[in-house]
Amino acid sequence: MTEQVHHHRLTLQAAGHRLYAERLIPSHAAAGPTLVFLHEGLGSIAQWRGFPAQLCAQTGLPGLVYERWGYGHSEILTGPRPNDYLQREAQDTLPEVLENCGITDPPILFGHSDGGSIALLFAAAYPQSTHAVICEAAHVFVEEKCLTGIQRARDAYQQGDLRQRLRRYHGDNIDAMFLGWCETWLRPDYRNWNIEAELPRISCPTLVIQGESDEYGTLAQVDVIAAGVTGPTETLWIPDCGHVPHHQARETVLDTTARFIADVCANRVNMHP
Repeated sequence: MTEQVHHHRLTLQAAGHRLYAERLIPSHAAAGPTLVFLHEGLGSIAQWRGFPAQLCAQTGLPGLVYERWGYGHSEILTGPRPNDYLQREAQDTLPEVLENCGITDPPILFGHSDGGSIALLFAAAYPQSTHAVICEAAHVFVEEKCLTGIQRARDAYQQGDLRQRLRRYHGDNIDAMFLGWCETWLRPDYRNWNIEAELPRISCPTLVIQGESDEYGTLAQVDVIAAGVTGPTETLWIPDCGHVPHHQARETVLDTTARFIADVCANRVNMHP
C-alpha cells in the first residue's frame, strides 16, 4: 500500500521576503531527518509534479518544499539578481526557512539545478547542520553548454510558448522570474562564477545525479563535485536522460535516492568517488 502523505500549506518570512511552502507529512512518519527540496532556476512547487511527496512516501520521512523569492506563489522579485544570489539563498535564506518551519535537526537536502548548487553551498557553510545532500544537475562552475542552453531557453521564451507554459506556475512573477535567472547567467562577468573552493568543506554524505543528455551541463560537473567534497560520495550517471532526471528517469531516481537515504539514516554509508 502506498503511504499517504498529507500536505500542509503555509507562508513564511525569510531574508525579508514572503515565501510559499508546503510541509509533507507521511501518515506513518518514521523518525529521522526532514527532506528539504530546493527547486531549479525556473521551478516551483507544482513543477516537481509530486516527486517530493513520492520520495517522502517511499522513505517515510517528512518533507519541506518551498518556492524561493520571485517564484510561484512567493513574493515577486524586484530588481536584478546579484551574481552571488545562490550563495545568499544558501547562507542567508535557507537557514531562516528551516528555523521558521521548526526544522531544528540537520535535514537531508535534495536540490535540482540551481537548487543543487544551493544545497552544496549550504552544506559547505553549515557542515554540522546538514545530514546529507542529494544534488541533481547541479552547477559548480559555468560551462559553455550551460550558456548555450540558457540562450536557447531565452529564444523559446521570447519567440515560442515557454512563457505561456511557465506562466501557469508563476503568474505575475513570470517575467521578473525568467529574466532574473536568464540575464544573471548570461552576464559576461558571471562566467567567472565558481564554487569549487567551497566543496572541501562538505563532509556529509553526498549523492550526485546527472543525466547523460543534460542540456545545461556535462559529466565534468559530477567529476568536480565528487572529487571536491570530503565526505562519502556516490554518483548516478543516467543514460538517455536530460536536465530533469526526477521526471525523465523517475523510478531510477526514486529508488536510488530512497536507498541512499536509508543507508544514511542507518549510518550504513558505503560509497565511493
